[in-house]
Amino acid sequence: MKIPLTIIAFLALCIGFSCSSPKTDRSDLNPQDTVAGTYGSEVIESNIISTSEMVQIVQHEGTFEGKISGEITEVCSQKGCWLKMDLPNGNSMRVTFKNYEFFVPKNSQGFPMILEGVATLTKTSVKTLQHYAKDAGKSEEEIAKITEPKMEISFEAVGVKIKDKA
Repeated sequence: MKIPLTIIAFLALCIGFSCSSPKTDRSDLNPQDTVAGTYGSEVIESNIISTSEMVQIVQHEGTFEGKISGEITEVCSQKGCWLKMDLPNGNSMRVTFKNYEFFVPKNSQGFPMILEGVATLTKTSVKTLQHYAKDAGKSEEEIAKITEPKMEISFEAVGVKIKDKA
């Protein structure tokens, strides 16, 4: 009995998809799903410095490369393409992901995490600040109030390890 080539091709495709590696972008998880896990490069829990020490290094040297820990205070509501964390000086720090290679779950606010990457002192433009405000779901009135650039510490992460809530 001859099996048509199209059926063989279809079966090969089905087997190929069923054997593919699992999706690593978990930004679309339901709120009841866990968000704990590693996003981006693996983050090993060693040589982690405090955020206050990181702030001092950035203010003195202009940049810091390494690992810090903290809590996620805000996440991009569009697709988890950035997050924010509080700094000990009362400011918050925006964390983006290197080359947008990964995102974090949109429901990860309030979770503890470890970041690995580079922090820099940067001047964020009005246009970028307005874009971030839109991503955060701010109203048009709130966005229109952004009229000045802002000097702030930003962090580009190569990996994020989100831990379970205590």
